[in-house]
Amino acid sequence: MIKMILFMICLFFFFFFFTGSSAVTSQFVLKGEDVTLHVQKPDIQEGTIFTWKFKSRYNVARLVKDEVSIFTNYRGRVDFSLEDYSLLLKSLTEADSGVYSAVLYGEQDEKVAEYKVTVQVSPVQLTVKPVSFSSDSCNVTVTCSSQDSSISSTLTCDGEDCSLVGGERSEVTASATAFRVHVFDGSVICNHSNQVSWNKLTSALEAEIISSTLCSDYCFAHSWHSLDELQEVVT
Repeated sequence: MIKMILFMICLFFFFFFFTGSSAVTSQFVLKGEDVTLHVQKPDIQEGTIFTWKFKSRYNVARLVKDEVSIFTNYRGRVDFSLEDYSLLLKSLTEADSGVYSAVLYGEQDEKVAEYKVTVQVSPVQLTVKPVSFSSDSCNVTVTCSSQDSSISSTLTCDGEDCSLVGGERSEVTASATAFRVHVFDGSVICNHSNQVSWNKLTSALEAEIISSTLCSDYCFAHSWHSLDELQEVVT
């Protein structure tokens, strides 16, 4: 029991001294944009090395005796500031998402800054796909989607009006992407937002499915490509 307690104490001090007191800072960036990772400039002593790392194992930039080295995979993609030791990440893509750490190596290793960078894509799509129809109404699926998430609702249209089954729908995904689908003034509207952008897409209903006649033609033309498929749906 005593050995276990001593082991846990040693483990605690190991993580404390290596990680220092820095907390992970979340940074959300739009794809294609730049971001600067700042750090409280440490006191560089003789024989110490300052390094920016990606995902704990990939070296990005290193400072040794006022000489900066940018590693091969990051040349032209990052800038290191000798003035404040900050790191500029340029033209980010989804592959650049991850944890970036600033580490000071010496007699006692110290993590002086840590960022969790999330690169987000703003384009969003709105699709309206017929699923069933009768002589007086048509049901369609409305899908509002981004690159990594989506939300769907059922839209019912008769000869005069269209409405969402269950009313307006909103949802926030695990990736903090927010969707809102609703109908307004004869159009179905998709609102999409994340930490870096906000978008609104509108699809007019009148031209596609506002009347039962057009609804039948639209469903037939866009959903079923053979008589067998149509008969299967009707039956």
